[in-house]
Amino acid sequence: MAAESKGLRAVRPLERSAAFPTPGMTLTRREAKTLHSGFTSRSISSGIGAATRPFPPFEGVGSPRPSALLHLPNPLGSPFPGTLSLQRPTSVTVFLNSLTPKFYVALTGTSSLISGLIFIFEWWYFHKHGTSFIEQVSISHLRPLMGGTETSISEPGSPSSNRESETSRHNLSECKVWRNPLNLFRGAEYRRYTWVTGKEPLTYYDMNLSAQDHQTFFTCDTDFLRPSDTVMQKAWRERNPPARIKAAYQALELNNDCATAYVLLAEEEATTIVDAERLFKQALKAGETIYRRSQQCQHQSPQHEAQLRRDTNVLVYIKRRLAMCARKLGRIREAVKIMRDLMKEFPPLTMLNIHENLLESLLELQAYADVQAVLAKYDDISLPKSAAICYTAALLKTRTVSDKFSPETASRRGLSTAEINAVEAIHRAVEFNPHVPKYLLEMKSLILPPEHILKRGDSEAIAYAFFHLQHWKRIEGALNLLQCTWEGTFRMIPYPLEKGHLFYPYPSCTETADRELLPTFHHVSVYPKKELPFFIHFTAGLCSSTAMIALLTHQFPEIMGVFAKAFCSEPPDSPGMTVMDENKQYRRQLRFFGSTSPSPDC
Repeated sequence: MAAESKGLRAVRPLERSAAFPTPGMTLTRREAKTLHSGFTSRSISSGIGAATRPFPPFEGVGSPRPSALLHLPNPLGSPFPGTLSLQRPTSVTVFLNSLTPKFYVALTGTSSLISGLIFIFEWWYFHKHGTSFIEQVSISHLRPLMGGTETSISEPGSPSSNRESETSRHNLSECKVWRNPLNLFRGAEYRRYTWVTGKEPLTYYDMNLSAQDHQTFFTCDTDFLRPSDTVMQKAWRERNPPARIKAAYQALELNNDCATAYVLLAEEEATTIVDAERLFKQALKAGETIYRRSQQCQHQSPQHEAQLRRDTNVLVYIKRRLAMCARKLGRIREAVKIMRDLMKEFPPLTMLNIHENLLESLLELQAYADVQAVLAKYDDISLPKSAAICYTAALLKTRTVSDKFSPETASRRGLSTAEINAVEAIHRAVEFNPHVPKYLLEMKSLILPPEHILKRGDSEAIAYAFFHLQHWKRIEGALNLLQCTWEGTFRMIPYPLEKGHLFYPYPSCTETADRELLPTFHHVSVYPKKELPFFIHFTAGLCSSTAMIALLTHQFPEIMGVFAKAFCSEPPDSPGMTVMDENKQYRRQLRFFGSTSPSPDC
């Protein structure tokens, strides 16, 4: 009885302070919660009230023992905790009740702003570098920390290593940068473009490759024997154009017959094609004298043989540039004669691709039979292909059917044999370089071609279209046939990076090399078109959703406040508890409190 009286006295303060509800009395949810929390805590703290007044069984569950109240969670999943450690804190509710709608507007607005800035940066980085910045950082920095850099090392003689080396050699040959056979003059064309537009048409990478070419073509190990050649050797390595021009004049002071000095002045100082041609003629006169002198001494020593190779390169370069000057000044037949003589006199120098200059000049003369003869010699399976060869062959076959071609008529009666040959030639050309049709059809704007090109890349497409667009326009219906048929190539090659149809699979390195060769103001054409990275979609969705939430919170603060409190409040103890089940349990516990009256002995 003493223990029981202690337990009853422990309950009495609760009765006086909170007043147990009487039958039929209605309590709010928060009052019932507070009442039962106080009752349970006081009963458990006394250790006797729970034993003298156990909870009645609910839904077939037996009366819990004091140990069950102390250690086991409430099996009903009600908001009334069964132990002291599981009692729900009210600090979250108090904090949420103290927040105003302005806080939610500021929170969602700041989130929208930050995610929007990340989205803009990701979009810019993807269009500039062709990859996602977040993905790149994750792969290069986070993946090594997570142990994701494990690679299998194959033996040198194993078949897998042989396949890898063969693939790497093929990719290296596909991504080789070639000198543009139709490159413009720096002083008379590139620099005039800079004066007019204020933009630099050549990149540092492109000019650096040209400097390496000049050192290879115009220098040799015997330059120290002639002071003028020693000065020019330093001039070709100079980065600053005024310094190179100054060095060329110094070389001419030492030797008035220095052909390479005239070449440098014609390329970089001459501001018109006429001035460039005049300087190249002076260079030709000096170069022929030096070439004949080197021919007489070529068998004396290996050094003299190297000097002859250098003088031969200088002479061929000068004659070729003179032919290009004649072509630009309208003397096309003279240009064709110079190019034909060069190809006959120096047949080993096919790497200079003089035949591409000849093809363009013959197309300007509309000598299509001569063009076909040149293609028959150079459009061979054993020789390297180019956009000029493939698209010129397609142009000749298109010329025979383009004037009578009509898409409606072709769809009704089918294609003739000549039309099928023309379409196949277009598909072949588009497979080799898929960037060209957009420039020929004027879907993309042209820029000045670079001094170096990447075969099958955007740089080669620009160089070809810059000079050959007029030839396609001259033939009636050629561009119309190209527009109707060129996209059919992509249906023949659904996965160009894995398997080709008439050529090797399209190289995956063209985009990187083209971005180095082409100026920054040009939008590089990418094939196959890359899908937007995941993080661009993610940041765009995050920015849009948070901006929408901020707008709704600003317009409807009360409704959004209710949603925010419902979303941030603690869920029920039981995962499967619904709102209806929770309300039913509240009513059962309220009935229990209402039917329980204090003992008269209290």
